[in-house]
Amino acid sequence: MLAVDLQILLVIILGTSDCQIIPRIEKCGLSCSQGFHCKSKPSAGIFNSFCRDAPASLSSTVLKSMKLSTAMKCVQGSQCSLHLSIKATLNLDENIRGLEICSLSAEMQQSQCVNVRFSRKTSNKLVGRKVHVQFNCFEVNVAQHIYVTMKTIPNYCEVKMSQEYYVEDCRNNDVGKHIPVCFAGKLDYNVDRVRKTISVNVSDFLQDQDYYVRLCHKWFTCEDVGSFALIKGKESLKSISLQYSQLLPCLCIEGWSAIPDARRTQLCPFKNDTKALWDNIVYNPATQTLAWEPACPVHVTVNLCRLTKSNDQCVDLQNSSTTAPEKQVKYSRVDTHPRLCMKFTTKQGSWVRCPFAHGNFPAWKMRIAAGAEQIQVSFMSQTKAQFSVLVCNKAQLSSCDSVGIRHSVSAGDSHPTSVNISGEICGSQVCIQGWRTDVDYSVPLQICDIQCTLSSRSQEDDENSIRIMLLTAIILILVTMMALLGHKILTVFHRKKHDSRSPAQIIRQSFSTRVKSTSSLH
Repeated sequence: MLAVDLQILLVIILGTSDCQIIPRIEKCGLSCSQGFHCKSKPSAGIFNSFCRDAPASLSSTVLKSMKLSTAMKCVQGSQCSLHLSIKATLNLDENIRGLEICSLSAEMQQSQCVNVRFSRKTSNKLVGRKVHVQFNCFEVNVAQHIYVTMKTIPNYCEVKMSQEYYVEDCRNNDVGKHIPVCFAGKLDYNVDRVRKTISVNVSDFLQDQDYYVRLCHKWFTCEDVGSFALIKGKESLKSISLQYSQLLPCLCIEGWSAIPDARRTQLCPFKNDTKALWDNIVYNPATQTLAWEPACPVHVTVNLCRLTKSNDQCVDLQNSSTTAPEKQVKYSRVDTHPRLCMKFTTKQGSWVRCPFAHGNFPAWKMRIAAGAEQIQVSFMSQTKAQFSVLVCNKAQLSSCDSVGIRHSVSAGDSHPTSVNISGEICGSQVCIQGWRTDVDYSVPLQICDIQCTLSSRSQEDDENSIRIMLLTAIILILVTMMALLGHKILTVFHRKKHDSRSPAQIIRQSFSTRVKSTSSLH
């Protein structure tokens, strides 16, 4: 009795929180108020579905109340199940022979009904008194949404009660610890990036019960990635190995017990592995379309950009910015120049990918020949293309302010086409800028710091000249060092050779020298 009182007190204190303790029942059944005799019988709910007009003497409020709650039935302390507990109150009337109570599942559209009949002998004697009826044999599922209706027998129109009810889910501690579908298990993992495998160890799940593990990509739901693995409940080893193709932020490990409607647990440990997301870039030469599609849902800003000569910055192209949380990004009529790239920016940073950098697509070049009165600008393209060129002042890295007339020119078939720009154009901030005009997105190339005495120059010439000068300097330094080293080695060698002669050799050499001197005197 004390234990029951303590349980009731805990329910009052904790209310409907996740810590609420579910009342226990040893067996399900039907009970009525003291002095009333009642019995139950399953019903299909069909024969009592049609109502009749109520007698004038029958009050429409004969059904007083209906209260719903959840009860838990356990066998030997385990193997627990949930039951719907229904408490009804009505005023007994001579026109009522019993109640019909039905429970309808909103998710599965399945119903359970029971007829509660009152004994005629006792009901005739106790007309007008309140009767309390309790029934708790409707088994329900975790987190189930149900509708409960209560009607009189016979079924009188406008005399009924209905109520909506939600069964506790696995977040309730009591339900989570005792109902098998809530035993999701605990997942531990280890990644082998060389073999591209994930080893998963499972613990804290239903004993002697099979368990499924799979890899999935989490979008609105977790979509399959390959096949799932089964861990047999009778096996002592509770671990498996799963193969993956890419470590993506949405790659998750999911596990669940092999029972209907089992709760699933997910582990998504690769949320920071965003590097592989930016590689899914596709170019269609027929439509000149550059597209990127995220392999995972990601909030990212995408830009087309121009990679600078120093390869340390990528300057955004105008009107190319788009935000793509979960959809494909497309750019139509795109220039295939090696310096045209895509930039991806998230809260974690920025990444740049240049799909045309390896020279697998047609490209174009611009070069200049400077004279005293004019500059000749030449374009060479592997395919037919339209270009524009102008003189500008380079104010900053991302912009160049036009100071002259824009000239147009066509090129193609790898034959250079030139246009002359009149005037003496020199200075460190003065640039010649050229770009394609027959596409929607083109990389503007710039040749700056123009010296009027140059005969021919291009971006590639600048880089080649620097390379040649550096190589020449390195070769001169190496030759000088080798010469100094050789001289040093020869000097040391001669000294050692001189120092290694014996005294007798020195005397003979000295004597020979004197003889030669005497002979020369005679």
